[in-house]
Amino acid sequence: MENQSGTSARQDVILLLGRVALGAIFVKSGLQKLMALSAFAASLAGRGVPQSSVWAVIGATVEFVGGLLVVTGFRTRDASLLMILFVIVATGISHRYWELADAAARLQESQFFKNLSIIGGFLLLVVTGSGRFGLDALLQRRR
Repeated sequence: MENQSGTSARQDVILLLGRVALGAIFVKSGLQKLMALSAFAASLAGRGVPQSSVWAVIGATVEFVGGLLVVTGFRTRDASLLMILFVIVATGISHRYWELADAAARLQESQFFKNLSIIGGFLLLVVTGSGRFGLDALLQRRR
């Protein structure tokens, strides 16, 4: 039978792996958007977003920085709440499958429910925090 500290260490490793898996897609996607802001702004404009060049900067920055915060475990709970908001907005802009026909609708429906799952992951991080292997815990230990 494993002791409490062994169970806790395993849970912290799992939290680390979960944070990295959850945040990595946002780091990658946000960086790509930051490197091609005009293309991202054009895609937002094409979806009817007003002032798309301003929102492109905001959206790409939130996506990239929020992803980094989650991966590193810094301000994990706050970052997770921010990323929930980001995913809700992005889903509302890009994955309105109910407005599309057949194959396109099925693809966007899948993306919609993938984003719902991602929100679930962020909700779990709001409750658990970063775990021992995040910057939040490191900074707290230094205090």
